[in-house]
Amino acid sequence: MPSETSAFGSALRNPSFARNAIHNETGKSNSSGLASRMLAGHERGDCIGAGNSAPDRAVAQVMTETTIQPLGTRWPAIAKTPHDWPVAPNLVDYSRTCAEFSWQRAKNQLDGLPDGRGLNIAHEAVDRHAAGDRRDRVALRWISKDRARRDFTYIDLRDETSRFANVLKHLGIGKKDPVAVLAGRIPELYIAALGTLKNGSVFTPLFSAFGPEPIQARINIARAKVVVTTDVLYRKKVEALRSTLPSLEHVLLVGDSTSVQKLSGVQHLRSLMTEVDSRFTIPATDPEDAALLHFTSGTTGKPKGALHVHDAVVAHHGTARFALDFHPDDVFWCTADPGWVTGTSYGIIAPLTHGLTSIVDEADFDAERWYTILETERVTVWYTAPTAIRMLMKLGAAAARQHAFPALRFLASVGEPLNPEAVVWGVDAFGKPFHDNWWQTETGGIMIANFAAMDVRPGSMGRPLPGIDAAIVRHTGENSIEVVETPDTEGELALRPGWPSMFRAYLSDDERYRKSFVGGYYLTGDLAKRDRDGYYWFIGRADDVIKSSGHLIGPFEVESVLLEHAAVAEAGVIGKPDPVALEIVKAFVALKPGYEASEALKRELLGFARVRLGAAVAPKEIEFRPSIPKNRAGKIMRRLLKARELGLPEGDISTLEAS
Repeated sequence: MPSETSAFGSALRNPSFARNAIHNETGKSNSSGLASRMLAGHERGDCIGAGNSAPDRAVAQVMTETTIQPLGTRWPAIAKTPHDWPVAPNLVDYSRTCAEFSWQRAKNQLDGLPDGRGLNIAHEAVDRHAAGDRRDRVALRWISKDRARRDFTYIDLRDETSRFANVLKHLGIGKKDPVAVLAGRIPELYIAALGTLKNGSVFTPLFSAFGPEPIQARINIARAKVVVTTDVLYRKKVEALRSTLPSLEHVLLVGDSTSVQKLSGVQHLRSLMTEVDSRFTIPATDPEDAALLHFTSGTTGKPKGALHVHDAVVAHHGTARFALDFHPDDVFWCTADPGWVTGTSYGIIAPLTHGLTSIVDEADFDAERWYTILETERVTVWYTAPTAIRMLMKLGAAAARQHAFPALRFLASVGEPLNPEAVVWGVDAFGKPFHDNWWQTETGGIMIANFAAMDVRPGSMGRPLPGIDAAIVRHTGENSIEVVETPDTEGELALRPGWPSMFRAYLSDDERYRKSFVGGYYLTGDLAKRDRDGYYWFIGRADDVIKSSGHLIGPFEVESVLLEHAAVAEAGVIGKPDPVALEIVKAFVALKPGYEASEALKRELLGFARVRLGAAVAPKEIEFRPSIPKNRAGKIMRRLLKARELGLPEGDISTLEAS
């Protein structure tokens, strides 16, 4: 166990830290109902406009029929009726649900450890189902790169995770000891994650595409005692670092035993697991015991380690019920890598606490493979990233319509804010919109979402979940804020602390953690506005906002408009220093297949944006790029675009997605 002076001991001792479109049976798209209601929403005045150059003909036709004026206006709302619900959504009456909700009631939906011994994430996710009527249900269906399938029932998962917990126990790894896992989407990652939590140790996922330096930094910040990885990743990224990792005591390798035996200072994980019992009694676990350590992608300097506790499972379970509309028979697919918080909170924990079947695909993105998985696995709820959606959009909705998705009920997205065109494209491709939601590594779970029964306003992140008190605030001094009550007023998005998955510390950075809270609110660093109906709209990160000739310009708004042009696949926008305007808006654009970069197209795009946004907001410069840099969570790395434009240091690019 860490000493009282360790990073975990320090963070957890201090109470101020610890408390504070439906497809029919033939599979053909039946989007006319939603499309007609988009028009109806426009006629009611719910929203007053949209672009008219969507990438696929059907969407373009819908937009043309609405005769929406293009100048700087929104897309029409996508209205929903009970006809659109294959099953009744969990959240129908938003106001009543919010009024009646409490986190204690949410906790009562979980079992807790037997004999009142506390609350443990792994028990709620695995053991309670293995002891109940879901014991034989498939918990994880793993699809390998070569398309082989391997199923784990809840009993299988209980036994495997118990063996891993016993391995840790026999190695002397105990409560609050950090266990880092560096692996792709392989079964051992999920087993190690849940086995670590069973043991009371702290699961620390490391993204498998990291290079040696970011791996070194994160292991040392976490003071990890164990690293679980593959023999290939160890040779490539860890072996040469061993002398620089003073806290590391054990390396457990997944792979061929003969290959592992050729390496020194490591142990073969499967061999260890066969030597221990498949029974394990989870020790008493306080809800405030450390459980998860997630590193944020950061911008410059060392990464931030956000620490979460076992009580976070209350939020994982509850938010998935509302924001992802989980039902008992769902087959769920979260495409996020568990190296990131989404892939842990909603790729591992939440679907298992609900007793669902979760699809895990080892392979990287491939459009045809993804469509096949959605179809053959009869996925009902799909949670993916804007980057993936835009890559699918490049290929057109016709590619999706070659497949039948009669089971697919709910589509959701997180990472980078989802541009309105992508939301609407879902109607054309799948018969239903994508539902964007918003949260952060620090929040640990979904905070604001578009719900299954709620009309979707494309471009909006939705409304706060029950139990979440969100506000728009403005700074009135260095350590003071005021809440902005006027609708459609820009400010910083803030959340009142109290939800269970709120981070409890930035590891070894107490001062930074304290500065995140002002005036009784957690300050997210995101700029947003709230309309008069309570929908929140993302503007940009505070450090991304462009200041031009007295105007504050959110890059997301400009990027969204550029994406409405038929030629544009991706867009990233920055502020470029200017001696007169302070900054001008510069856009980087990646084109769809079939379009060639040219001065004529550049002029067309500049004019297109000027008409939509107005001269003060539209880009003054456009540069064509083969692709726009994004991190593996799908977020556009605007600060990297800016650094390269200005010849500045690029900072931490360990999370950069491969082009």
